Amino acid sequence: MNVDILVIMAHPDDAELCCSGTILASINQGLTVGLVDLTRGELGTRGDEQIRLLESKNSSDLLELKFRDNLGFRDGFISDAENYINEIIKKIRKYSPKIIITNSKKDRHPDHENTSKIVKKACFLSGLVKYKTKLNNKNQQPHRPKLILYSIQNDYIEPDIIIDVSNFFSKKMESVKCFKSQFYDPESSEPNSFISSLEFLDFVESRSIEMGHKIGTKHGEGFTLDNPVSINSLSNII
Repeated sequence: MNVDILVIMAHPDDAELCCSGTILASINQGLTVGLVDLTRGELGTRGDEQIRLLESKNSSDLLELKFRDNLGFRDGFISDAENYINEIIKKIRKYSPKIIITNSKKDRHPDHENTSKIVKKACFLSGLVKYKTKLNNKNQQPHRPKLILYSIQNDYIEPDIIIDVSNFFSKKMESVKCFKSQFYDPESSEPNSFISSLEFLDFVESRSIEMGHKIGTKHGEGFTLDNPVSINSLSNII
């Protein structure tokens, strides 16, 4: 199954927090989107990996993703080990996306930064004919995505592009709240965490408003790029 956009994130809920509006907007425009979580988020203060996998499924159904895979990497220890990169390459070659969306290059959580680095490396190696991978005992064909978008998460980074997600913000927040174990729940008896306060969800909304303000809309999601994106005509942005 090929998709137009493949989202690769360190933890379940990363995509919901930083690019679910873009996912919804893209699907609304007829693009296909799949998602790969690298870990099960088992080191999170709240919940456990079984709960988070169930929450991931609920969110995936809401977002209408083509699929959501989980590679089961060790939470908190994402690195550039070849076996990690090899598994990501297999997914890139399997789904042949034109665009990859991944974690931020600079962020509070080291897994986010490390994911952005190994996804970039995996995208490059995935295009090499002499780097061999197999899936279901069959040789995979090389494939290199045309573009990598790096999300903006906890730490503010000046965006290179901003996607208008105004029409999808409410549904984005529904997808975030699918992860009830992680975010604000006044009835929860689990320990408090950095992201479980009501103020954290206010922060998510404020960031969305801030990005939207930059482009003259109600809500936006910002991304950074490795290189400038070419356009054929200024009419494309008028």
